[in-house]
Amino acid sequence: MTHCISEPDLLKEAAEWLLPTLSSFRQEFPAHTNPSQACRVRWNALLCQADLVALTWPREYGGRARPTADLIAFHELCASHGAPQPINSIAHSILAPTLLQFGTDAQKARFLPGIRDGSEIWCQGYSEPGSGSDLASVRTRGTQTPAGWVVKGHKIWTTQAHLARWCFALVRTDPDSTGHRGLSFMLIDMQAPGVRVSPIRQLTGEADYNEVFFENVPVTAENIVGEVGQGWRIAMAAAEYERGIYFLPRVVQLEHEFERAEALFDRAVLETNEAHSYAHRLQEARDRCQVIRWRVEQVVSRVAAGSTPGIDGAILKLLWSETRQMVVELQLELLGERAVLGPEAEGEYAADASTVREFLWSRAETIVAGTSEIQRNIIAERLLGLPKDKSTDGN
Repeated sequence: MTHCISEPDLLKEAAEWLLPTLSSFRQEFPAHTNPSQACRVRWNALLCQADLVALTWPREYGGRARPTADLIAFHELCASHGAPQPINSIAHSILAPTLLQFGTDAQKARFLPGIRDGSEIWCQGYSEPGSGSDLASVRTRGTQTPAGWVVKGHKIWTTQAHLARWCFALVRTDPDSTGHRGLSFMLIDMQAPGVRVSPIRQLTGEADYNEVFFENVPVTAENIVGEVGQGWRIAMAAAEYERGIYFLPRVVQLEHEFERAEALFDRAVLETNEAHSYAHRLQEARDRCQVIRWRVEQVVSRVAAGSTPGIDGAILKLLWSETRQMVVELQLELLGERAVLGPEAEGEYAADASTVREFLWSRAETIVAGTSEIQRNIIAERLLGLPKDKSTDGN
């Protein structure tokens, strides 16, 4: 993969830190534990201690003022060595760039340090019951008071809400508005009175997702990012970061998973017809991985040039999520009887159990960060110029 030229000293420093740190880390957290909460919390702390979270931030906010190409290269370096996703990656890759672009000086001074040092975990409050990926139908309300706002509503599928100190959320602050209008981008204290978090048990047995209830939660006026009623524009910019930079490490992970599927195929004892079928499916997955590589180049070019991923982010997210489901399903089938052990098997079967876990988790990946249907609508409207889908037009 061709990368933008990056300043070599940072990558050399990062590699010198990463390899021994990850080797020591693996003594406590083997690779198959990467998705676990404890593993991701600890890795987040190590990144923060090494000052490797705020690479592109301005120096006045504790950043290292490095070019975006360095950030991209560092993400791929970590992913190529199988490092876990840090628990606060939503804040690193989505909220921090959003605050740097749209936040006030006071908001940057208040919230960026907690992201940089790892002391404050964030969650994203977008989806609501009955709304899914249709953010235009947000019903959580913000009512203005002399002290700021009072928020009442219900969010769902909120990742890490049980750990989060703060939540960035879309809230309807104009009671007469519909659709995309009248929404505001709020920063809500998860320890404020009136916040209630209820875990959602997943197929994997984990509970990373949550329901969040806001029952007359106070929010100060200073905790609205941008102008009141302009939340949609800010949320869309944040979504582009989510579908772009946030997914880059996952593309490298997908390539490693495809290599494992090939290795399982090479070891499998199959009938001739079965072997031909699997070979055909692997070739399709290989071709899709190559297309994803090309799309990553487009995202890297746009981000390194100072732009957001744009439509390429939607294309990448769509291709990646559906291809990953294909690849992990191939792995699961080729595991044979070991696949029935379930996602919590230990000992000599721990690595196989992690494949089962990834298969179950991958079912959600065509839903999170915008469903495949939403991505197809975005591509159809913005790239192909097709008419808007009336069923999703809330204006």
